Amino acid sequence: MTEPLTGQAAVDSLVELLDLAPVDDLVYRGQNPPVGPPRIYGGQVAAQALTAAGRTVDPSRTVHSLHGYFVRAGDMTEPVDYHVERIRDGRSFSVRRSVAKQRGKEIFVMSASFQVREEGLDHHDPAPADVPGPDDVPTMTDRLAPYPERLGVWKLIPRPMDVRYLGEPGWVRPGTREADPRQRVWMRLDGKLPDDPLLHACALTYMSDLTLLDAVLSVHGEVWGPGGVIGASLDHALWFHRPFRADEWFLYDCASPSASGSRGLATGRMFTRDGRHIATAVQEGLLRRVGG
Repeated sequence: MTEPLTGQAAVDSLVELLDLAPVDDLVYRGQNPPVGPPRIYGGQVAAQALTAAGRTVDPSRTVHSLHGYFVRAGDMTEPVDYHVERIRDGRSFSVRRSVAKQRGKEIFVMSASFQVREEGLDHHDPAPADVPGPDDVPTMTDRLAPYPERLGVWKLIPRPMDVRYLGEPGWVRPGTREADPRQRVWMRLDGKLPDDPLLHACALTYMSDLTLLDAVLSVHGEVWGPGGVIGASLDHALWFHRPFRADEWFLYDCASPSASGSRGLATGRMFTRDGRHIATAVQEGLLRRVGG
């Protein structure tokens, strides 16, 4: 069996994935990794859509928020074209609309806003206290080693992220996960990125979709896959509060305030190791039970 890409090689592969090719005025084309699940990972589409939008904005303006809707499942066998619309360029803010299409049909729609850096009021809630550091919790590989049958295609795809759950992830066997009202995960890219703020924002967007919905399952002690739940992201919002590097550890502190009607809502706050609140994510997903 071919081993998946890890470390700097996987991070370089992600950078290449986010380096869209210009096709026409305000149109960019994104490729997919050679190995992956049948549906394109939502974080990839959101990150590529932000890349396309950011390519049309003055670099002095950095993204402060994005709001996206997943309209259709993306096909891994087809490239994705991103159509950008310049909504407005004001004195301080630029707004863009970025629409991802395959075979002429929309699969993802995003609005993103960029701002010139300004000084102003500054405060944030403290980071969670008494949380073990990333070196004190098991790696994802260690967590999943007892459950090889649960990995599926995930044991083959590139792993540009170092992800370390403080509790049990949603990929364990049904009946082995205790209910927990919070899900906390340490994350970082498992290599170095160039010093490009847009690239770091796109990488954080890519990572933000990986574990967020798992917070809904965590409340019930549920798991993904056979004997548990299948899901799909419906929408995704992300606010960037302070400068950061996506290749440095941050704590993703996630919770689910509500689940009903086969939908679950999750919120996540991201904190650096020194306690700075760098970003906040909110996502709703479709969640349905499946047989064993």
